[in-house]
Amino acid sequence: MQLSDVDMNPKQVFLSVLLFGVAGLLLFMYLQVWIEEQHSAWGPATYFQPAPGIMTTENLHEHIANQSPKFHVPEELKKKKDNLLQPGRPMRLLTKTSSPSQGEKQALSKVSGLLTNNLIENHQGTKTVFKKYGEINWPLDTRPLNDSLVRDNKWKKIEVTQARRRSFLQEFCKKYGGASHPQSHLFHMVSRIYVEDKHKILYCEVPKAGCSNWKRILMVLNGLASSAYNISHDAVHYGKHLKKLDSFDLKGISTRLNTYTKAVFVRNPMERLVSAFRDKFEHPNSYYHPVFGKAIIKKYRPNACDESLNNGSGVKFKEFVHYLLDAHRPIGMDIHWEKISKLCYPCLINYDFVGKFETLEEDANYFLQRIGAPKELKFPNFKDRHSSDERTNAQVVRQYLKDLSRTERQLIYDFYYLDYVMFNYTPSFL
Repeated sequence: MQLSDVDMNPKQVFLSVLLFGVAGLLLFMYLQVWIEEQHSAWGPATYFQPAPGIMTTENLHEHIANQSPKFHVPEELKKKKDNLLQPGRPMRLLTKTSSPSQGEKQALSKVSGLLTNNLIENHQGTKTVFKKYGEINWPLDTRPLNDSLVRDNKWKKIEVTQARRRSFLQEFCKKYGGASHPQSHLFHMVSRIYVEDKHKILYCEVPKAGCSNWKRILMVLNGLASSAYNISHDAVHYGKHLKKLDSFDLKGISTRLNTYTKAVFVRNPMERLVSAFRDKFEHPNSYYHPVFGKAIIKKYRPNACDESLNNGSGVKFKEFVHYLLDAHRPIGMDIHWEKISKLCYPCLINYDFVGKFETLEEDANYFLQRIGAPKELKFPNFKDRHSSDERTNAQVVRQYLKDLSRTERQLIYDFYYLDYVMFNYTPSFL
């Protein structure tokens, strides 16, 4: 066979190279989409996901005007019955983002009887498995607490408050949750939920809303300690004594979601944000200073000194707010200032008990009676860390907000808009 028999003319060579190039490009694009989908579940990689776009000041005024303690939704939403989190709305929360934007979209979605194959990340290893979780009907039903376990009538007022909170949240989800399919991984959706099997409790952890003492209570209920007052901070957060719901298989998750008492404790978003800043940036911290502090100072402090750039200490609250509101954060989110709507999915998981940090002891002790906890077990009232510091309250928050412009305060409100509306908090710091 002669060489000329296998030679290709220039036109054929060009077409072959072009086809290979197109095929390679398509493969690259497919892999990019696949990788982004796998990273939609939270984990260490989530810290490096981009943030949504910031809402304009003009659009904010409509959402802030006419707020009242009663159920409030902007007029433009009252005219539409679709999903409040539908992509394309001119609000920071409601714009479509890369990851974990599906979490926001799913937080207000309803699905019943959907059979969906989803890639679920195994948090105990590196392998992933495919599971069907369509047999779980979303949103989950609430399970009324046992009235017979309440030993006196002094809790009647709290029960009325509980009924009002549950009704308020359910009404919001019913009207503005929309009807779309949950794309978020089931294991991710329950990754913040702690399990106490003896008393059949599911507690969704919201950092800076009493979560440390709630974990102490769960440890006592589990028989891991005799008193909540004898458990150290490190034992609570790093001891891994408590089970999370995502550690169970699909059947275990489904059974517990549908038969256990589900509780969440929330807090005024602005107070929670200031509390997180004080805890993580105003005291020595071997993680938040080098990881978050250095990145924040580098981007938001002009002419920063070498010492600050090297150790990340001394972040100012205004710099922290600029990081929070930046559409191109140098480093991603953290659970201590993440939105509750993206931690606990309150429109998919109908919580039987909605406690508030503002009435923490009263709510918590009432809940303990309702689930049949030992009579002597009371919710601890001590400050978990930095006990000499004044607790973050409304007066403390106002001191931190003094250096912020009205626009910046409004943008914070917009960022936590769903948390404000879902849990009936008024924007009192604007």
